[in-house]
Amino acid sequence: MYPLRRAALALVALLAFVPAQAGVLIKGCDASSLKKSEDKGGTYAFASGWRDDALKILKDGGVNTVRLRVWVNSPDGYDTKPRVLAMARRIHALGMKTLIDFHYSDTWADPSHQTKPAAWKNFDLCQLKAAVFLYTYDVCAALARQGTPAYYVQIGNEINDGMLWPEGSLSAANYDFTHLCELLRAGIAGARLAHPTTKIILHIAKGGDWELIKWWFSSVKAKGINWDFTGVSYYPYWHGPLTDFETAINNAAAYFEKPVLVCETAYPWTLNDADGTFNAIGLSTQLVPGYDASVQGQYDMVKKILQIVQAVPNNRGAGVVYWEGTWTPVAGNGWDNTNPSSGNNWENQAYFDFSGTAMWSLWVFREF
Repeated sequence: MYPLRRAALALVALLAFVPAQAGVLIKGCDASSLKKSEDKGGTYAFASGWRDDALKILKDGGVNTVRLRVWVNSPDGYDTKPRVLAMARRIHALGMKTLIDFHYSDTWADPSHQTKPAAWKNFDLCQLKAAVFLYTYDVCAALARQGTPAYYVQIGNEINDGMLWPEGSLSAANYDFTHLCELLRAGIAGARLAHPTTKIILHIAKGGDWELIKWWFSSVKAKGINWDFTGVSYYPYWHGPLTDFETAINNAAAYFEKPVLVCETAYPWTLNDADGTFNAIGLSTQLVPGYDASVQGQYDMVKKILQIVQAVPNNRGAGVVYWEGTWTPVAGNGWDNTNPSSGNNWENQAYFDFSGTAMWSLWVFREF
């Protein structure tokens, strides 16, 4: 055999045994506010100026999964079961997957707020478990019946300190996870009964804090809770350096032997304000050094986060969901779902400019 041919065959054989680094599974964007924006007059356009469905524009940018929050009885009528069903039909028609984010509240649920829905206000723990099971099943079963099953389901949103306070609060229970895990078990059972292949995500904030992640997920695991994806929020201006984030998700993937998903992240493309409501990130002192508040800075930051996730060993970096990429400054579509005159303090972190035109930073998802 000729020497060059032998060398070529040897190289092919060697490459055949080199494990390829798979692309991230979930390239997501939360578009929960989209329908309200549209109803209030918001429009969206490709970078060329051509107006179209924001979901189609997201897909063109490389997004393959859309996250939708669901509130039990929102005062403004949005982010509820009927709205989620309608949005899921649109998402499914475009060939994208749906991630349903159960807040188990009538409004925002996060580490500082886990308020019970008004309809469940006087429920004790036993009644809450039944309500969580039935409500989760009802929403997921309705999605499945219409042919748009939830591919991923979050049981709770940023539940660092539990959910459905006070019954499911960790701090109120001296960090005894018993009650919280009874509620989690009920939600997981409801989702899986409705659609057995649905993937379960448990989600906490502070994705750069490995010790917190280890403590929290070890605690629910000790109570017999089983989940599919370890979910974290990672906002680089709030949750520590990128190096800490990398350490945290690598450790989490190895320790729990489950894929890790960044359920929420974002970065500003400008510090300007378009609606008179002070931006959550509106000062240069809030920015991460080396990442400007510009379209380039937004692109660079999300690319870095995606690179870190993609590099998680054993292909356990599941993906990244960008938070509220379609939340442009449309009057009436503000933070407070009880006050139509409230403003939006996130418009400078969307993937669309103040006029609703997509920015090229969205295309970062095409690279993964």
